[in-house]
Amino acid sequence: MPTIFTRIAAGEIPSYKVAGNEDFYAFLDISPLAKGHTLVIPRHVEDDYIFNLDQKTYEGLWAFARKVAVAIKAAVPCKRVGVAVLGMEVPHTHIHLIPLQSEADMDFRKERVQLTPDEFKAVAGSILSEYEKL
Repeated sequence: MPTIFTRIAAGEIPSYKVAGNEDFYAFLDISPLAKGHTLVIPRHVEDDYIFNLDQKTYEGLWAFARKVAVAIKAAVPCKRVGVAVLGMEVPHTHIHLIPLQSEADMDFRKERVQLTPDEFKAVAGSILSEYEKL
C-alpha cells in the first residue's frame, strides 16, 4: 500500500508543491514549525530510513533538497534553512527544510504555526518561483 507521501507526490492527495522533478518532490508541511517549512521526498522509494536508500537516490535527494533550500532562503525571510531527518512519523524517507531565525525554531515539540490556505498557496508559489529561477 502506498504511503501518504507517495500519494501526495502522485497528486492523489492535494499538497502545496514547492518543487518537483521525475524523481523527487517537495511540498509544504501542513503542520509547520515555521512559514515555509518544506518536506522533500523521493518519489519512487518508500523506505522509511534515509540510510537505506541506494546511493543514486540518496545523493539525488540531497542535491534536490539543496536546490529547494536555496529557493526557500530566497523566498522566505530567514537567517538560514535548517535541515532535519527524523523519519519517525511517516514511513517514507523525508527531509525537513525549515526557515530559521534561531536554533529554537528547530524544536519539533513547540507549537506549530497556523497558516490559512491562502498563506500556504502564497508561500508555496514564492518558493516555486525561486526554484524555477535556479
